[in-house]
Formats: sequence, structure tokens, C-alpha cells
Amino acid sequence: MNVQQALVFVQSEIASDQAFIDARYLLSHVLQKNFSWLKTWPETLLSEEQQITLTAMVKRRKNGEPIAYITGEKEFWTLKLETNSSTLIPRPETELLVEKAIEFLNFYEKAKILDLGTGTGAIALAIASERRNDQVYASDFQLGAVELAQRNARLNNLHNVTILQSDWFSNIEKLEYQLIVANPPYVAPDDPHLEKGDLIFEPDSALVSGDNGLSDIKIIVSQTKSYLAAAGKLMIEHGFEQGREVRQIFEQFGYDNVETACDLSGLDRITMGSLPC
Repeated sequence: MNVQQALVFVQSEIASDQAFIDARYLLSHVLQKNFSWLKTWPETLLSEEQQITLTAMVKRRKNGEPIAYITGEKEFWTLKLETNSSTLIPRPETELLVEKAIEFLNFYEKAKILDLGTGTGAIALAIASERRNDQVYASDFQLGAVELAQRNARLNNLHNVTILQSDWFSNIEKLEYQLIVANPPYVAPDDPHLEKGDLIFEPDSALVSGDNGLSDIKIIVSQTKSYLAAAGKLMIEHGFEQGREVRQIFEQFGYDNVETACDLSGLDRITMGSLPC
């Protein structure tokens, strides 16, 4: 089987709208080559071992398992991150939170940043990669996620990040952070999306929150003010239908300049507010 035949094989086996994309990702991972190489060298033969590995991966994908869990990696921002089923898969829309964070941090020569519920470390590591003089702190309740984020920091040679285990603020030192960011669980327990797509395989602890998906957001918003420096800012990612409610929570707890940023689809995605001066 050569590269071109392998791509056809994977597409025919998966038989979905994303089959071509899945085929390129799986084959690229097996061969450790980029997409351009696959297109340039279609006649290159796969070894027997590579064909066996590819076939096993295709079987997992046919069962609905996310590509990021099958390959054990996911690109986010400019980073390559290790992934596993202990955490959420980093999503492109979350890059908006990184963009807004860096936009705000440009007012500071040096800053302290805290990322709550870091998972793979995607948000914290992306910020750290762009702001090498800053000190970035990241936390997660799950020890497996903490260890994964630490590996990703080493993988990307980022040394300005401290990652620790904490249930939101339970183990966080009050260092007067200029910016606190979070992508907390915000899906309601009865949300039908939990039975579809990648969400079936991702951990409920990182997805589901009580009070119609707002419970963890309320905890974070209510406690963050004690950890922010003067004029510091809180930014939270949330569901596309939660913008109005999240803004109300920010305002309820006395934040100034509360606003919601939309993603590329025009949907509410990031709500932010400042500590009153």
C-alpha cells in the first residue's frame, strides 16, 4: 500500500464528511510527515508495521474516538500538545481567549497570569510562549491533567510556567495577578450535545457544571477579585448561548468594563471584566 492508496483506504473506511481530513491526520501521524509531503510523495510505500498501525487507528476512528486521542497530540496556537482522555481536547475557538489575553497584556512590560482549569495547558502555554518575561501560573483539579500540562511545558521548552494542583482557588497563592483566565466546565448536565461527537469521549468533569452550566463560572467570578491586582482583568470562555447570563454574573460581583467577545462565527465566546480601580 502506498501513500495515495492509504489515503483512499482510510477515507473509504471512515466514510464521513471529514474522512479526507481524518485520513491526512492519521497518515501524517503514522509516517511522521506533514500534509505537503503526503501530496508530494504519493507513491511512497508504507511498511507492514505502518499499515498495521494505521489500520488500528482507523478502527478507533470508526468507533467515533477523537483524532487527538488516537494520535495523542493536538496543535494549538503555535504549539504541539500531548493529549489524552484525562482532559478536554484544545479547540480552535479557545485561541480567541489567548488573543484577548495577549491584547490586554500588551499594556504591561511584565505580568503575572493565572490559568484556572488548565487541562493540557493550552491557554497558559500559549500565553507563556508569547510573553516570555511574564510569570504564568496554571492549575487543575485533576492530577493527571497537571502532569500532562507539565509535560507539555517541557515539550515546548517553556520555562516561565508553574503548574500545580488546585480545586479552583483552594491551593492558589494570592500574588495579585494582572490577568486571570479560565475555560471552565460550562455544559448543563442534560445538554444533548454530550451524547454527540467528541464530547462522548471527553471527561464529564471538564465539561459539565450544575446550575444550567453556570455553577463553576459563578465560583470563579465570585472569588477572583481577591486575587487580582489593581485594574486586573478576568476572562472566561463559555457557551455561545451564555453571554448575557455570564455578563450578569460579572456585574453582580462588581466588575467594571464587562463585555463579551465573539468568535469567528459571530457567537458569544469570551466574557471579561476588570477589577475596579
